[in-house]
Amino acid sequence: MELIIVGGGKVGYYLTKTLLEHGHHPHLIEMDPEKCAHMADELDIPVICGDGCTLEVLEAAGARHTDAVVAVTGRDQDNLIACQLAGQVFHVRRTVARINNPKNKDAMIQLGVETPISVTDSIARLIEREVDTAAIRQLIPLNRGEASISELHLPEPYSQEGVRLSQLQLPEESVIVSIERKGQFIFPRGNTQLFGGDKLLVVCADSALRELSKKLGLLAQ
Repeated sequence: MELIIVGGGKVGYYLTKTLLEHGHHPHLIEMDPEKCAHMADELDIPVICGDGCTLEVLEAAGARHTDAVVAVTGRDQDNLIACQLAGQVFHVRRTVARINNPKNKDAMIQLGVETPISVTDSIARLIEREVDTAAIRQLIPLNRGEASISELHLPEPYSQEGVRLSQLQLPEESVIVSIERKGQFIFPRGNTQLFGGDKLLVVCADSALRELSKKLGLLAQ
């Protein structure tokens, strides 16, 4: 894949290095001449020294023929402008912007950034998932990570052994798709009971994971 990385700080450097290791072909844009020289020597890739928020620099980096533009500078405004220009002027089909202030996420989406990524939100969700919802294993992220298809394992012994789904009042943002029990595959209904050892396949908004865990008796109410 051909990509343009805007921003040669630590995030941009290690992202570019990882993409190279995975067989992709990134071009890097950075304003600091010293960083440009260092990364061109270190990574042996095309490095354009200039402002990634300008048409001239994006075009010099190959924006007319790239598959994606990923803006990871320390300024949300710069990341937004780089992605807007890439999408609206060069018709780049995939734009990704690093968000330093989580409050800017909705604005980024409304202004045309396809995939805004908040490092703060990502770390918070990771911690919440690993610490508070340890019984849930994410399988497939959905809608830019706002929801997921996950596998949930009920422990043995289970505090709500035999409870029926209709009794649990699960969050509206969650759906139990299937239950695997001792090799048996079950399509759940309202009167389906839950037992320790069950593996549930669920679709759930990340914001509802804690509530789902509470209703299933995995966290204290």
